Parts: sequence; C-alpha cells; structure tokens
Amino acid sequence: MNESLKLALCEMQAELFAFSREKGYASESFIKTFMLSGAAKDLDMPFHHMQWAGMNYLLSRLEEEHRDELQTGACYDAETLYWIGYLYRYWHLYTGESSKAIYKQAPAKTMNIVYLMYHTMSPEMAVDRLKASYREIHK
Repeated sequence: MNESLKLALCEMQAELFAFSREKGYASESFIKTFMLSGAAKDLDMPFHHMQWAGMNYLLSRLEEEHRDELQTGACYDAETLYWIGYLYRYWHLYTGESSKAIYKQAPAKTMNIVYLMYHTMSPEMAVDRLKASYREIHK
C-alpha cells in the first residue's frame, strides 16, 4: 500500500471519529464499538473494498451492525477524537497490529488522557510511548 493511501485511511478514520461527536455518540462507547467491529477488522486487511468505501459508509455499517452498542452521551472534543481516530489507524499501519489489539493496549479513556501530552509528537513516538506504558503496567 502506498504512503498516500495509508495517510488517506488515517484521515478517513480520523474524520469518522470526529463526526461521531456531531452524531452525539458517547465517545467511549463509539470508539470501543468501532475498534472491535468488523469494519475496523476489514480496514486492517492489506486490501479490502472498505478502504475505498468512505466515512459515511463506515458509519452506516457501524450503525446498522451495532445500533444497541452506540449510545448518546458524553463526547470528547472534536480535535481529540480526530487525533484518536488518526493515531489508531496509523498504529495499525506502523506495527501491523489489529484494531482489537490496539484498543486493548490503549482504550478510549487512555487516549483521551494522553491527548494533551502526545498529540504534538510524531505518530510513531506516540505509539511507541503508548505501547511502552502498556507493557510497564502489564508486566
């Protein structure tokens, strides 16, 4: 996969996460639902038609398959959601780990907490620090 496509996937996921705020979805439930969903698993594949489907299709698929899990409620700010969505997809492209494995290491609450400290770092540095923190806690 070429670099421009990789970055486009990061941007698409970032926009999806930010858009979840406009829809009023509680950020923690939205993020968890997405990261553990079949849609995220499809995006993790080396090539899948979902990578070309776009944000609106991803959201409609998520709403259709996980309507009961998507709750309205407390939302993170749009910039935080954008960063979380971008970094999760970048993490997968950087390490090859699945969305499910990534979420286990850095759930929504963790990402919200570290946003202020990590959002100015390179994506690689942020991922490396999150992975190191997880390893330290789970020795």
